[in-house]
Amino acid sequence: MLGDAQGASCSPQFRYAPGALRNSPLTEAHSAYVIGGLYGNVFALREILRMQRAEAAMGREVALAFNGDHNWFDIDAASFEEINTTVLKHTVISGNVECSIAAPDDVGCGCDYPGYVNPQVVDWSNEIMTQLRRTASHFPDIVRQLGMLPMSRILSVGGQRIGIVHGDAESLSGWSFAAECLSPVAASCSGDKPPGHLTPEGDIATFFRDADVLAFASSHTCLPHARDFLVDGSQRLIINNGAAGMANFGGTTHGVITRISVDQMPPPNSLYGATIAGVRFDALPVHFDASAWIDHFASVWPTGTPAHRSYFDRIRRGPNYTLEQAVSGNISLISAVDRPPGYGEIEADAEALVTLGA
Repeated sequence: MLGDAQGASCSPQFRYAPGALRNSPLTEAHSAYVIGGLYGNVFALREILRMQRAEAAMGREVALAFNGDHNWFDIDAASFEEINTTVLKHTVISGNVECSIAAPDDVGCGCDYPGYVNPQVVDWSNEIMTQLRRTASHFPDIVRQLGMLPMSRILSVGGQRIGIVHGDAESLSGWSFAAECLSPVAASCSGDKPPGHLTPEGDIATFFRDADVLAFASSHTCLPHARDFLVDGSQRLIINNGAAGMANFGGTTHGVITRISVDQMPPPNSLYGATIAGVRFDALPVHFDASAWIDHFASVWPTGTPAHRSYFDRIRRGPNYTLEQAVSGNISLISAVDRPPGYGEIEADAEALVTLGA
């Protein structure tokens, strides 16, 4: 059940029918990074651009598709300007953050938090949005551009249609594609335990049929997850990249993005993935300069501020969520040979956790 408070309710302007994706703007690419939840992390953005250049040096052109919430912690003017002037040069859709920045009235963060999320988290998110809107007010041209962004796109890879959304197939801020709604994982982005109600597979099948897509690539709900489904005898995929600009697994600090390509070979740094209908999908880590990011975050959002209270612990040591929880169905983890011991696990002893910049 969703609350009625700002941040815990869905604005009618955020809703659309799955069939609307049939007429969404289309971008063709040989390979693409789908980047959701950058959250104003300039260090993550610079690392993603470096990753793109590294692929180009090997003869692989990779398009960048930002699927919402590229803003959030960037209340300092320099970060806000760098993030938006860079992102807006690429394929972009709006997240609830961008819609809320551009909204004429204060609608809160527009996060549409489920009822199991602690109301304090909702309040903190609304306070973050208030401060972000103050920063954005000094950049009217950027705000105008954010207000014109579509809420979905179609990415055509290898002739296959991929639905690029922020939330789910029905709402910019929907939670049907959250990890805890796709699979029985006892975790949520806020740390609150979800009730265990999964999105009905009949609804998911309808989403795929109405949108006419092979896969949905989403973000918004802040924990990465991938699961395949059998729809009308064909394998389909929902892949949620969690957060490009923030830690996604316990004991780690890196972000995660989704790579989609006609290349069948999994990238050497893939965390997990699958090949479906001739298209390869992989979750890639974004190893930005965590120490620099933590120092910058703490300088902009010091102790006692809403973002520090809500996110600092996750930023420096990751959420209580494991890599194994990020896959379900026939999605495969890639060999863990090069991963450090305890990767994706929260240790019982707090002193053993990663505490860069603490």
